[in-house]
Formats: sequence, structure tokens, C-alpha cells
Amino acid sequence: MLIRDVRPWGGERSDVELSGTRIAAIRPHDPAAQPVAPQADRVVEGRGRLLLPSFSDVHVHLDSTRIGLPFRPHTGGPGVWTMMLNDRENWRSAEVPLQERVAGTLERMIARGTTRVRSYAQVDVDCRLEKFDAVMAAKEEFAGQAEVQVMAFPQAGILREKGTADHLEASLKAGAEVIGGIDPCTLDRDPKGHLDVVFGLAEKYQVEVDIHLHEPGHLGVFSTDLVLERTRALGMQGKVTMSHAYELGSISESVSRRIIDDFAELDVAMATVAPSARGQLSLEALTEAGVRVGLGEDGQRDYWSPYGNCDMLDRTWQLAFTNNFRRDELIEMSLAVATVGGASIMSHDVPGLAGVADRPGLAVGDRADLLLVDGETPTSAVMDRGTDRTVLHDGVVVADGMELVRR
Repeated sequence: MLIRDVRPWGGERSDVELSGTRIAAIRPHDPAAQPVAPQADRVVEGRGRLLLPSFSDVHVHLDSTRIGLPFRPHTGGPGVWTMMLNDRENWRSAEVPLQERVAGTLERMIARGTTRVRSYAQVDVDCRLEKFDAVMAAKEEFAGQAEVQVMAFPQAGILREKGTADHLEASLKAGAEVIGGIDPCTLDRDPKGHLDVVFGLAEKYQVEVDIHLHEPGHLGVFSTDLVLERTRALGMQGKVTMSHAYELGSISESVSRRIIDDFAELDVAMATVAPSARGQLSLEALTEAGVRVGLGEDGQRDYWSPYGNCDMLDRTWQLAFTNNFRRDELIEMSLAVATVGGASIMSHDVPGLAGVADRPGLAVGDRADLLLVDGETPTSAVMDRGTDRTVLHDGVVVADGMELVRR
């Protein structure tokens, strides 16, 4: 495969040669040169577009999506438990079957440039494995267009409803690659018991852990410290992600610094959904410390929120906006978080960012998961969010013009 006349991360016009699933060569573009791959389906015309790593959405709830369905008024109340009950009351009565809307949402994500996905799949006594099965089916359907990790997620907690832990274990036996946890103090009100189940299952099935943390201030720090203790004790460095964690930076500068240093030491990753919340850990400080940081869209116009549109370029804009970034290097850092940052959480052979100025992901030997998009510079692409996009996964064109390529 040859990608002609593209600007890797906004640089000079280049021709990029692919070999199998990897980038084999990057050369200055020669307009007079004949393509080395003469077959029409083996040449992608870049037309001077930007070439970026494709997006990695590492925090999305495919199982609760209403993308493509008629818009409905938001009926959820305050708090995780109340919102979860609202979802329970409505998800079965949606206009189309669950599996169809999960697959449709994943298809839109791929078409807009996302080829790596870590999706939550709610597992509890209400839905049992029904939502999990729908996400697994979508993963299989689009296996040639995207890499999907499925997380068994106890959205309703683990200890509040008897039998939840059994369903979580059943999902791990059925192929879940990550075990989730959520608000150990405020939801289950038994942080030790909650985390004992999460880390016990992770150790038994040799899967990674992703903790969904909404807890405020000192309570959030307390729960995080319990997670760090277990990470260290079980030797799970590099296998734990903290998601949301809105207020870990709200106590003091010294506490924030200590948490960031602990994350770096234990290789604990962070997943953000670009909220407007105050008190977050500094994105700049996290990347400078070498902490792997990724971005996700969270819910997709579901029973929790009307936001989300399957476009990670939009969410990258939101990440820059909510962090009040104006300088190009910071907006480009947001783009790096949304692409290779998330990839480093899903794939251990992808290094995390090494600071604000780091722009990895477009070198010989890198995986050919790529996005061509119109834009003068990476910053302008984030601001303008153009639609002239071509998406490659493992060296194969999987979408063009915001539509999947059918083979």
C-alpha cells in the first residue's frame, strides 16, 4: 500500500509506504514519481491532507447508545445510582434492538476515524450478560475494521445486588478482556469488599482493571490510594487504568504531585472524557511524568446524557476547550492523547507520551492505523473538524468520506 502526498502530523508532503500492518517507509513526496504499487486499490491519494494516527476511544459505553435513534428528552436524575435506574427503565424499550444500535454506533465511530475502542459493557442482575453479548457481537462483526476491547463493567456496583460478582465472572469466562470497578466508597460503601472482588477476578483471569471514579476530593484520593496499594501488592504495574477521577487534583499541589508520581511509578494509566469539571489532575503534568493518558467519548446520546456523536475529533476539541488550551503545542498534545495516548493504554507495544512536545505514532515500524483528514495544521484540524477523511486499520482502508468501505 502506498499513501501518496500526505503531511504526517502537518509536516512536509510525503509518500508513505506500508508493508502489511506497519509503516515501511516515509519519503519526501515526488509529484513526478510513479506509484510503486500500481493497483488502484493499493494506492491512497492523500491530496495534501494531514496524516495522523487514527483515534483510540478508551472510554465509551457502546451498550447504552441511542445514536441513530430519534432524539428524546433527558429523564435521568442526579447521582450514579439514580441515573443507572433511569437506564434500566428505558434501555429495553428503544426503537431498535440493542445489538443493532451497538453495531451502528461502532460503525459510525470507525467511519469518523476511530480504530481502537475500549468499550464498557454493563453486567448486573438486571441485564445479566445481554449488554455484554451485544458489544461482543459488534466486536466480532467489525473485527476487520477496528480493535475492540470489551470491559465487564458493574455499573450498579458489585455488592449492592446479590449475584453481580457471579455475572462478572461469567463475562470474563466469555471473553471480557478488562474488569471494571466503580466508586468503591459511594456506590457499594465497602471499598475493601468492592476492590477485593475486582482485583481478585483480575488476578484469577489475568485481565486488566479499569476503575470508574466519580468520588469527590479526599474520598476520591482515598479510593485511588487503595487501588494503588493493590496494584503494587499484586504486581499489576501497567495493567490498571483510572477513568474520570475528576477531583484527584482538587486537594493540594503536593497531593496532586504525589498521585502523579505514584501513577508514573506503577504505570497506572488515566482515561478522561474531557469534562468541564474543576480539580482535575493537570494533563500537562501527567504527560510530562510519562503517565499514559487516553481520551474517550463516554456515553453516546444515551439515557445518561444527550452528548456524544461518535466523532473523536469533536471530543479532542472538547478536551482542548475544557482545559482552556490556546497554544498549538497544547492543542496538539490533546490530539496526541486522543490518538497514540489511548493506543498506549490498549496496546503495551505503544509507548505513552513523553511530554507536551511529544508527537509519536508516525514513524517507520509503527502500526498502520491511520487517519487522513483535511486541515492546514493539526491545530486547525481540531478547530475545523473537517469531513474529508480516509481511515486505515492495519494497513487497509476501512472508511472513506465518513462511510465504511464495504468489502
